[in-house]
Amino acid sequence: MLFKYLSDWADTHTDKILVTQGSRTVTYGEVARSVMQIATFFLKQGVRPGDRICIVLDNSPEYISSYIGVHRAGGIAVAVCPQYSPFEFRKIFNDCLPSAVIVDKKYVKHVLDAVSEGTSIQAIIIMEDSDVQSSSAARSGITSRHSNIRFYSVRDVINTPDCKIEYPVCNEKDVASIIYTSGTTGEPKGVMLSNENLMINARSIIEYLQLTEKDRIMGILPFYYSYGTSLLTTHIIAGGSIVLENSFMYPNQVLDRMFAESVTGFAGVPSTFAILLNRSNIRKYTFPSLRYITQAGGAMSPLHAKEISEILPGADIFIMYGQTEATARLTYLEPRDFHYRPWSIGKAIPGVDIELIKEDGTIAKTGEVGEIVARGGNIMVGYWNRPEETDKVLKDGRLYTGDLAVRDEEGFLKIISRRSDIIKSGAHRINPREIEEVILELPEVHEVAVAGKDDAILGMVIKACIVLKDGQGLDARKVQRHCHNKLAPFKLPKEVVFVDELPKTGTGKIRRHLINDLGAGIGSTG
Repeated sequence: MLFKYLSDWADTHTDKILVTQGSRTVTYGEVARSVMQIATFFLKQGVRPGDRICIVLDNSPEYISSYIGVHRAGGIAVAVCPQYSPFEFRKIFNDCLPSAVIVDKKYVKHVLDAVSEGTSIQAIIIMEDSDVQSSSAARSGITSRHSNIRFYSVRDVINTPDCKIEYPVCNEKDVASIIYTSGTTGEPKGVMLSNENLMINARSIIEYLQLTEKDRIMGILPFYYSYGTSLLTTHIIAGGSIVLENSFMYPNQVLDRMFAESVTGFAGVPSTFAILLNRSNIRKYTFPSLRYITQAGGAMSPLHAKEISEILPGADIFIMYGQTEATARLTYLEPRDFHYRPWSIGKAIPGVDIELIKEDGTIAKTGEVGEIVARGGNIMVGYWNRPEETDKVLKDGRLYTGDLAVRDEEGFLKIISRRSDIIKSGAHRINPREIEEVILELPEVHEVAVAGKDDAILGMVIKACIVLKDGQGLDARKVQRHCHNKLAPFKLPKEVVFVDELPKTGTGKIRRHLINDLGAGIGSTG
């Protein structure tokens, strides 16, 4: 259990720093004490094993204490993106029916606006160290809908009377966390992860990254995202430290912190590295302590991957692949193979078996396309309250990922596409990533997303939405000519639109299903 690892490190290394955020440092001992205060508070409030408690917090020491404290009380931690609108909060509240919400004061209004009549929420804990009765954050937006909700502050939690209390016995198979999928292909679903899922996946990652108590990760990925959760679990189990920086709007500030804090690891999604390459001074920095880089959350352009490796020659680069339904990780490409196989997601992580299954149910041979099907202790329990959806992806203890791949003679896997991403145009099945990589070759391009647009004749035609680098200009027809020189005619974008930013989830993944909502902008062509 995660709280057991935290407790063990707190007993033997009480003053070791677990979290650094700005000028603030918090030790293992301090976090462990906060965890017990939160767990005790919830148990005295009547939280029962299996109750859901939503956490609406930015990355912080309080998030860590709340997340593990909910586990220690036997509850299920439901981490929610704090930037959600009331409409999005309401969907999650109505789905998982939480008994309590832990929320930062700056997000209270949206949470209150999301509360429906007859809500399951009995308590809201506002993360501000003040008297909640005089708090404008708590008073704002309170209506008759909230009459049955009790409001508490951090001080109420800390001042919970110290008394003997019986803590529940937590089982490895118990659901510990619900993570809502980012919804890149539709309605978010709550992925149920057990204590066993979290521990097995974390230990596997620790093994191949060779993490120790000396490691310090730069944490820019939100903890409510499975990739971010894995940074938290792995470093607590290994006894390492986490340096938190919540804003990536100023990437040079993150780079300054990386140098000042002597971080040994950095983790990002493809857009993270696109920003570092195109909108930061990373080429002017050196990081003597940086041991490794991990990348997941989508395919990074080979050009970007090559450039990052040249700029940071002393860091091992791990290209990784996974899904929330697999707790975080399914495969990784070892650094020694990175330069020879930049197109590959590598091989299965320790403890995971992967097969490629063809549409007829047979196992794909070398070079044949098949769906990635995984088995291991990290595979989710299922989707919350969605048995039919669960049955579609969990069969005989195996996770059917929906991702198509091929395996070469040496066993290395290459993603072909997500089934849901494939553009079906006439008789052709087109991988949007192939077109994106070609467009990214243009020096003016910062980011690009390609998707299918409905067409009365072909079924779908190709639409490309492009974000340019600062100060750059580009003609849509130049994009098409470049694609014409690299791709078959049926892969050419029929429409090219230039936009200020791409629609993304809170974790940086492109929401392809929203591409068609982007209207024709300057330079678009049909």
